[in-house]
Amino acid sequence: MDRPIVAIVGRPNVGKSTLFNRIVGQRLAIVEDVPGITRDRLYAEAEWRGRQLVVTDTGGILFNETDPITVQVAQQAQLAMDEADVILFVVDVTEGLTSTDRTLADELRKTDVPVLLAANKVDNERQELESAEFYQLGLGEVYPVSSIHGRGLAELLDTVLERLPPITSEEIYPSGAIRLAIVGKPNVGKSSVVNAILGEERVIVSSTPGTTRDAIDTVFRRDEQELVLVDTAGIRRAGKIQGSVEYYTVLRAIRALERSDVALLVIDAAEGVTDGDKRVGGYTHQAGRGCVIVINKSDLTKGKISYKEYTEGIRQEMPFLAYAPVVFASAKQGWGVHDAVDTAIEVAANHALRIPTGELNRIIHEAVDAHPISQKGRQLKVRYVTMPTVKPPTVVLFVNDPELVHFSYRRYLDNQIRKVYGYEGTPIRILARRSENEKV
Repeated sequence: MDRPIVAIVGRPNVGKSTLFNRIVGQRLAIVEDVPGITRDRLYAEAEWRGRQLVVTDTGGILFNETDPITVQVAQQAQLAMDEADVILFVVDVTEGLTSTDRTLADELRKTDVPVLLAANKVDNERQELESAEFYQLGLGEVYPVSSIHGRGLAELLDTVLERLPPITSEEIYPSGAIRLAIVGKPNVGKSSVVNAILGEERVIVSSTPGTTRDAIDTVFRRDEQELVLVDTAGIRRAGKIQGSVEYYTVLRAIRALERSDVALLVIDAAEGVTDGDKRVGGYTHQAGRGCVIVINKSDLTKGKISYKEYTEGIRQEMPFLAYAPVVFASAKQGWGVHDAVDTAIEVAANHALRIPTGELNRIIHEAVDAHPISQKGRQLKVRYVTMPTVKPPTVVLFVNDPELVHFSYRRYLDNQIRKVYGYEGTPIRILARRSENEKV
């Protein structure tokens, strides 16, 4: 099931980031403190009244000192219209209605996406009355809020839920089909990779509408395995919006990853790993998807650097994807792409692999016995271990003190599991819960 996107838009300094932090700060989804993931508070997962959301903050991305503000306003509105399920348009009641607010409102009125107008910085009844000025924008109800103090946020978020599309079941595809998302920053050759996969396979079963707006999923077969390329329409049209590249890249990756099993993370061999690559790779990891790193345009680096050296550089730049296999390819010349698909099929199997409970308990208990850990005189004791879910494999430790299972120890346990089962290409989530009847 897709998590809908709620985009926060507005001119600079109206409190977009504060509203973003207020919405996601109380209920962040699982986000590991993994070194190497570039975070700029652009997006986060949140939950309101049981509904999972992805909240995006456009602040600091679409406005800068070198570009005309009106052009940037139009781009911001266009991005929101293309990718969001609900748009929160934020204005500042202390500054009143501005020409930039009017320009952005003009753009937002063109969309069929629900737009909720949040008048921010309303800290008292007088300011709440002043917020009525924004009814002039013609966007319907004005929601007076205070991002800092939380005033009016519950009513606003309740309305967000009302405006979201209904929860629907996923599209029905052939039993056992593997969903592949082609992700990466612009101009790394994603569309070329798609064309190389489909053009050489010659066995396109169908192209069907996906569950998201304008998405097209392409079903094809590799040997005996059926696969689905998720949202090929989005891949092919990603270049239509110039500027605001990072914001657009992340939104497209979110859309594709939400509906996939394995991601092919495409990187330009000549450019090497950039912050944009890290950002998309970081979201792939956080989303819990299997991952294959595809170094496209590798023909441009032949003779300049060995594959081994290049792979070592990838590991240094993106240590959080150390489990992801690296495949070198040239979509333009037609080599390496099949290897990437074959590797993705293997990764999908690992992504869905469940370790029997007895075997899992043996591995973890042996690991803890070999490397016990204690803090302030309290030693970690693992009572029971289970793997309740896969995709990704998720290990739950029932222990005497969950705080003892810090990041470095989870990484140690992760490595011990991989020594036995490999799990190439998939993250392993390790969670710690306090055992029943344990004293706090």
